[in-house]
Amino acid sequence: MHRRDILFSDHTLFRDQEVFDFHHVPEQFHHRGAQITELADLARPGMEGASPGNAILRGMPGTGKTTTVLKLFDQIEESTRRIVPVYVNCHTDRTQFAVYAKIFEKFAGHSLPASGTPLAELMKKVAHLVQDKDCALLVCLDDANYLLYEQELNGLLYTLLRLHETYGRVRIGVFAIVSDMSLDLRRAVDNRVFSVFHPDEVTFPPYGKSEMREILGERIRQGLYPNTMKKNALDLVVDLACEQGDVRVGIDLIRKAARTVEREGRPAVTRNDIVAVSRHVVSPLLQTRAEHLTAAELEVLYHLARISTEGEVEMIAGMVFSALKEQMKISYTTFHERLKKFEQDGFINLHLRTGRGRTREIVLRYDPLQVMEACGSRHSA
Repeated sequence: MHRRDILFSDHTLFRDQEVFDFHHVPEQFHHRGAQITELADLARPGMEGASPGNAILRGMPGTGKTTTVLKLFDQIEESTRRIVPVYVNCHTDRTQFAVYAKIFEKFAGHSLPASGTPLAELMKKVAHLVQDKDCALLVCLDDANYLLYEQELNGLLYTLLRLHETYGRVRIGVFAIVSDMSLDLRRAVDNRVFSVFHPDEVTFPPYGKSEMREILGERIRQGLYPNTMKKNALDLVVDLACEQGDVRVGIDLIRKAARTVEREGRPAVTRNDIVAVSRHVVSPLLQTRAEHLTAAELEVLYHLARISTEGEVEMIAGMVFSALKEQMKISYTTFHERLKKFEQDGFINLHLRTGRGRTREIVLRYDPLQVMEACGSRHSA
């Protein structure tokens, strides 16, 4: 088959490929009704002339936290102008300034001027925009733990929730999403912040097997043509997704298997197709985290994983640095900074060892081969 024939082939299993995008917000959203109701109750005071409530949304990756907030925010925008919801991805926007800039863009309809704007001036602009619209502001800080790692969260929450003290009637609520189950955000914030934050906690438990089947079955019905996914293939997808506790694993398995079958010109995805692609499905959380690394950071992470798989070097910081210098030009200061960032971003753990001096053991939090594959799309070994 010629290249043009491949690109424009009429044979497809997909009714709508967008359904299998991790950022897709489905029309039918199952098994999170209680959480949506709880968050809607917290938002409701904003429609009644008061400030929305604050919340921490806790749950493992792939348990519907982001989708729940986006569904609620869509409903708010469709039904009222009394609340303006603003979603911020803190994996990307990790500073007070970046968050305030996102809020400014939502209200003003355009980005900040290219010339530098001091943070205090930006805060003033945001306060006046909220006042001019005579509305409540509801901010979602997705992956709020990244603001904490950058030592930005306390300052952001303190200034946001106290804007009314400086500028008068400014009504603001904050939803903070956390996927790091080892982090207790209530304890992590300063006392001065907690005194104005006072969040409710909304929990998102992992989906059960029947729930996972319904969610993935709905994606298949929306995204694939009928009879293109064998029942035993879906059974395996559900099992694998439940093992990881992440619905996105199942979505990625379906997408990759369907693409393979489509490319080979076959009519339906079988169990064997799922087995084949499962060897190459990288954790969606790992993929997302890797997408936000620079090329230089990816190179270091790739070689960390490679050194781990080879097993010839003990994963002690000093020994790994020596091995790394044989592959690339890097100073110890830069290496130390990379390790600190990788730990903050959830790629590794650093364990302190004592004995003959103090040193740190590097422990990858993902399978090294998966780390190498996640880095591989942007790094050539």
